[in-house]
Amino acid sequence: MHDFLIKKLNTNSLETELLNIGYDKSYSFKGKEKFEYLNFKIFNITSAQGNILKQLALSVGADCATHKQVITGEIQNSDCILGGNISQLRTIAKKLQLQPFSLKDLGQVIEEKIIEKEPTKTKIMGILNITPDSFSDGGKYYSVENAIHHLEELINDGADIIDIGAESTKPGAKEVSADEQLKRIIPVLNYINKNKISIPISIDTRNSEVADVCAPLGASIINDVSGLDYDKNMANIVSKHGLEVIIQHSKGTPETMQNNPQYNNLMDDIFKSLKNKIYYAISKGIKKENIIVDAGIGFGKSREQNFEILKRWKELQSLNCPIMLGISRKSLLNMPDASNEEKDLYTLALNSILINENIDYIRVHNVKIHKKLLEIFP
Repeated sequence: MHDFLIKKLNTNSLETELLNIGYDKSYSFKGKEKFEYLNFKIFNITSAQGNILKQLALSVGADCATHKQVITGEIQNSDCILGGNISQLRTIAKKLQLQPFSLKDLGQVIEEKIIEKEPTKTKIMGILNITPDSFSDGGKYYSVENAIHHLEELINDGADIIDIGAESTKPGAKEVSADEQLKRIIPVLNYINKNKISIPISIDTRNSEVADVCAPLGASIINDVSGLDYDKNMANIVSKHGLEVIIQHSKGTPETMQNNPQYNNLMDDIFKSLKNKIYYAISKGIKKENIIVDAGIGFGKSREQNFEILKRWKELQSLNCPIMLGISRKSLLNMPDASNEEKDLYTLALNSILINENIDYIRVHNVKIHKKLLEIFP
């Protein structure tokens, strides 16, 4: 038996690998598409649409999986999984645009999804908790003096955004009134204005009154862990001031969210929920480019579900919004008795994977070590 030398390729630079074996340089950009494979999940198509899609996929050597009864027409609707190399998928998308049953629209969407945006360097959101009861540093920066000191630390350590929160949203936490939140936040915003600090300021709040007061004082982002659910006026306030908004997925309120969270399909449920929230936000006048989404690590998820999100977060890129994740010092680390310094090291280890995968934003307590890591990455 001949001893062939063979290895499995694991690279994002297939074009370089093709050129290294002497592939035609003038065709390498298109040629690489024959070796890059994608799988799309398409929700709730009709049996007629599914049968046409499957036939088109098979005609170019790709495949499309549907419910087993789509071919018989015994069910009306099915989800499907379409898979193939990029070249095949482009052909399918073109052919779909010549088909009936609204498949022209599907073809156009598939064409859009094939195109990957240029990766941008991950930005760091530094956490400033002005609370007596946050899970990690509650009380540490509760006084105005300590809050301002930590604000300066976060800026000096290289934060791209400061996220100021005056209400703990840890599991079991109770709501804090708008008046109390503003009493804690306004002195810090006044300091920022007085000293002409230009770094973007996010306010971590579910309360529209807090957002409405903080916007004229310099806040440019609202980080709503309820995903616009808690306060139905929040979307109106964000729209009114032209703010950016971080729409997070959560299941229940902080008081109830960890009471045995259940999902039909974790990533599908998060995806659909965030998609609906994006539609809702836009309907209220919020610009699509002002929306950031967050899968909500620790907000109504088990430890296993949190790690599933970390493995599959890129599926949310199909929402066409920047993505943020926050794992800093959270319970998924399974280190309840460890010091914050130790938790920060393991947070850094997990975030290094996200940074390598070009996530848009990470939300962290320890900005300094994450900034150093970003400087190391090419």
